[in-house]
Amino acid sequence: MPSRRAVVAGAALMSLSGCLSRAAANTETPTPDPTPGPTATPEPADTPGDLPEGGAGDGDAGQTRLEGTGGPAAVLAGTDDQPALPLAVDVTVTDGVATEEHPPLLTVSVTNTGEGPVAVGEARAAVFQYVTSEGGYLTLLPADGEYDAEPGCWRLDSPVATTMEYRTETLEPGASLSADLELYAAGVEDDACLPVGEHRFGTTITRYTDPEDLAGGEEPIEWGFSLLLE
Repeated sequence: MPSRRAVVAGAALMSLSGCLSRAAANTETPTPDPTPGPTATPEPADTPGDLPEGGAGDGDAGQTRLEGTGGPAAVLAGTDDQPALPLAVDVTVTDGVATEEHPPLLTVSVTNTGEGPVAVGEARAAVFQYVTSEGGYLTLLPADGEYDAEPGCWRLDSPVATTMEYRTETLEPGASLSADLELYAAGVEDDACLPVGEHRFGTTITRYTDPEDLAGGEEPIEWGFSLLLE
C-alpha cells in the first residue's frame, strides 16, 4: 500500500480582553465614592494546557475527527428486492471496520439462476466496481488495486482512471460473477474522511439471453443497496 499523508487540522485559540473604566475624582469638594455593585467574574480563557488533545479536525487514530466524518464501520442497511429475471444479486460486508491497513471491505456477486447460459454486462458495473454512491461521497473500487488515499482516513486524493470498453461475462447455470470491493471517500472536503450516515449505491445489470449475440435478448435491470456508516 503506498505511503500516505496524515492530515492534521489545527485548533485556534481566541482570547478576550476586557476594559475597565475609572470614575474621575473631584479634588475640590471630596464626596464619598459610591458603593460598588457586584460585578461578574469573567470566565478564564482556555490555555494550551487546558484544551483536550486532538481538537476538531484531527484525523489521527483515537482522536476527534470533523463532525460527520470518519465513520469507523460500515453495515448493510438494506437491499432492493431480487430481480424478476433469473439472476440473483448478493452483497456482503466482509469487514466493515476501517483501519490503518484497509478501508471497509465488501463482496458483491451476480449468479445465473436460469437453466441456460447468459452473458452479464457491463461486467464491472454489475458487481459495483467503480460505482459511486448517489450522494457522490463514497465510491467502491476493486480490492486488488492501489489508490492514492490516506491510511485510516481513506479519502481519495486523486481521481481513479478507468477504461471505457463495455465488458460482458458469460455465466453458465449456477455460475457467479463476483468482486471484492473497498470503500473510499470521494467528493468530500480536503479535511474530511469517510462520511457517516446512510449511502445508497445503484447500478444497471444487463442480462443477455444469447451470449454469442449481444444485439438481441437484452434485459436490463436496476438494482442497488444502502450502506450505513457509523
